[in-house]
Amino acid sequence: MAGVDAFDAVYAAQYAPLVRLAYVTVGSMPAAEDVVQDVFIEWYRRIDQVEAPAAYLRKAVVSRCSSWVRRRILERRHAGTFDQPPVVPPDAGTVAVRAAMAQLAPRYRMALFLRYYLDLSVAEVAETLDCPLGTAKSLLHRGLAHLQAHLEDR
Repeated sequence: MAGVDAFDAVYAAQYAPLVRLAYVTVGSMPAAEDVVQDVFIEWYRRIDQVEAPAAYLRKAVVSRCSSWVRRRILERRHAGTFDQPPVVPPDAGTVAVRAAMAQLAPRYRMALFLRYYLDLSVAEVAETLDCPLGTAKSLLHRGLAHLQAHLEDR
């Protein structure tokens, strides 16, 4: 029963932030929810083997989102179609930032979201993205530079 209680507590605390992380990466709320649900199912199957559930879940969501993005790129390349853009909120600043974020490579988007939206340390970003600390710093620096350039163009 302790496993179920632990699962419920982690699910309640982590579900919404993980869906937002997935959404930033995949750009589709239904797809983001599917990714996160799949990750929670996998975690539940090995709940006793995972020592740090939040870190495990973030890393798994990033990995699944990367796979999802690669799959969609291939599908688009072969089908020649594009998904409809997400519904844009009325706030002009939010619209501008979302549009600029959409122009970034998925890895930059993930790094920036992890660091500035989920407020993870640079070391936690590196761990989540499974890259060296220097690479995480570089992703954040370059991502911010690209984001700033896109925002200045507007």
